[in-house]
Amino acid sequence: MKQVISLAVLSLFSLPVLQAAEKPADLDALLDQVKRERVLEQQQNKLREVEFVTARDDQEKLLAEAKAQLAFQEKRTALLNQSFQKHEQTLTQKEALLQEKSGSLGELFGTVRQMANDSRGVLENSMISAHKPNRGSFLSSLAERKQQPTIQELRDFWILLQEEMTESAKVNRFSAPVITAEGKVEERDVTRVGVFSAFSDGKFLRYLPETGSLVELGRQPVDRLRDLIDDFETTTDGSLQPVVIDPTRGAIMALLVQTPDLKERIQQGGWIGLIILILGVIGLLIALQRFISLTTVGRGVAEQQKQTKANVDNPLGRILSVYSESLAQDVETLSLKLDEAILREIPKIERGLVTLAILAAIAPMLGLLGTVSGMIETFQSITLFGTGDPKLMSGGISQALVTTELGLAVAIPILLIHSALSSKSNRLVQILDEESAALVARNAEKQHGNIK
Repeated sequence: MKQVISLAVLSLFSLPVLQAAEKPADLDALLDQVKRERVLEQQQNKLREVEFVTARDDQEKLLAEAKAQLAFQEKRTALLNQSFQKHEQTLTQKEALLQEKSGSLGELFGTVRQMANDSRGVLENSMISAHKPNRGSFLSSLAERKQQPTIQELRDFWILLQEEMTESAKVNRFSAPVITAEGKVEERDVTRVGVFSAFSDGKFLRYLPETGSLVELGRQPVDRLRDLIDDFETTTDGSLQPVVIDPTRGAIMALLVQTPDLKERIQQGGWIGLIILILGVIGLLIALQRFISLTTVGRGVAEQQKQTKANVDNPLGRILSVYSESLAQDVETLSLKLDEAILREIPKIERGLVTLAILAAIAPMLGLLGTVSGMIETFQSITLFGTGDPKLMSGGISQALVTTELGLAVAIPILLIHSALSSKSNRLVQILDEESAALVARNAEKQHGNIK
């Protein structure tokens, strides 16, 4: 029974092996097979034990080496920590010393950036950029970059400023595209006088920094100045020649383009300014007619004073014709007739003076009306668009100022002319009064002599 149980247990343990081998024929064969496999299994276990022991020795060796390496690294870490702390203290001292030493240097670099930013605008707006373009790109990178500039960049910056200063004292001739007043682009020979003026074919040019091109002025200066630059351009013998420069580097020339002429001024005044000018022309025509008439009347009166015979072609002659020696006229009757004749002549002499006075009074009032109208338009523009763009308000302000100017420009001459014509007419009326009074006095003497 025990043997059967033992065989059964062995058969169970050897079941996997037996499944792989051939089935035994009997129990003896099964027993032999189990013994052989047990011997093989013991051999395999011994081999495994040897491998395990060898692996254990290797692991212990690796563990010893790892512990030695760990101790070495810990010792090295302690040394490195000490060195790090020592270097950190040294670095802190060096940084403090660097901050102390580089304080003025940092201020210098800040000044360089600011100067580069300021100089960029000067170079971009300089007329020399039309001859040597793209000079501001280097300054843009220098001004906007956060890194410190190098020695070479500082030298290039200095050379660029030196070049600008040198070119500002030169007169250069070069070929460049020029935008004409008609909007065409033409390749022309340009003469540049420093950074102040440029001209081509006898016409002044203006530099546009937005496009980097030269453009003709829409309105050129007077012919005298254009003749000067024409002579300067055609001079080739190296002699001294006068030339026109703009010390404001184009500001005056730009204002010259924007300055309106007389026609534009009148258009800025609107319909009120036109009415003022029409009234001024009417006043001048009336004044001219009255001046000619009073001059003619004055000559006729002066000639009549030299004659004894009355000439009805002039006021004094018509007044003297009232008196007749053949008719007996008393002093009172003669005085009344002469006064009547003078009263008839005075409206003819003073004709138009009232009209001139009215025109002289209306012109500034119309100018004031234009001022009020222009200010109303200005306030409407401010209400609609605000005060951000002054150009929107310039129309109303121009009308307000131009109409006032036109009103005064018309009223003042008319007022002076009215005063002169009034004096001339009053002088003629005074002559008529004097001659009539003399005639009455002579007639009174004759009558007094006849009575005696």
